[in-house]
Amino acid sequence: MGTLVARGRACLDLTRPGNAISAGALTFTGAFVAGGITTAPAAVVAAVVATITATGGGNAINDYFDREIDAINQPERPIPRGDISARGALWYSLLLFAIATGAALLLPTAAIVIALFNFVALVAYTELFKGLPGVGNVLVGYLTGSTFLFGGAAVGEPFGAVALFGLAAIATLTREIVKDVEDIDGDREEGLRTLPIVIGERRALFVGVAVMVLAVVASGWPYLAGTFGVVYLAVVIPADLVMLGATIRAFSDPRAGQQWLKRGMLLAAVAFVAGRTMAVL
Repeated sequence: MGTLVARGRACLDLTRPGNAISAGALTFTGAFVAGGITTAPAAVVAAVVATITATGGGNAINDYFDREIDAINQPERPIPRGDISARGALWYSLLLFAIATGAALLLPTAAIVIALFNFVALVAYTELFKGLPGVGNVLVGYLTGSTFLFGGAAVGEPFGAVALFGLAAIATLTREIVKDVEDIDGDREEGLRTLPIVIGERRALFVGVAVMVLAVVASGWPYLAGTFGVVYLAVVIPADLVMLGATIRAFSDPRAGQQWLKRGMLLAAVAFVAGRTMAVL
């Protein structure tokens, strides 16, 4: 019984449930911002299920490929701590991908195309691009932002949440740079060429600051374009401040910096939801 409980906990931990559920919430947000919650509720449910299981599968397969690095950087992860074998983690990820594929096939063609491209990009990131300076960071930024595009595409509006996609992608790019600074010892041990290793930690963080400033400036566009009103602006400004502050904090505490960046991104998503809600009232 103890072994089964440990294995069940390992499977849950492999998915990083907080991240997977957050990704599902972002897809729901994309569908809402695109205006399709009431017109295609079944498609929204299928898209959320596909996102959660695909994200969980991606996290699991990432742990499979990163098991040697995690033994240094994060020995508490399920494979290094011995609660599940590497092969078990691989099979579990494939099961989650199969569920995600089944759910995605219920959606419009544009959503299926996004899902297929993201699956290829996810595997390519894990196996090919993760250790390339900046390339893996950009790809993860796209993958996170694309959850909003996927939500919009699920309800027939693939560009309905494009502004939110851009903000999330850029903010995630910054968070990934900060995470690479946090993981620099293990990445160097494995011979990876991440951005902080190639150009130095402080220079990499300055790149993150520059990218974040770009995101903050761009976040004002929906208000200036008249898409959303003052309520959106009232929520997105605090979100921008949280993300900027988190990026600066990363110079002294990378772990805390990336955690606050994630919170700022979620607050930015709330701003878009509030803006959309007020626009339809």
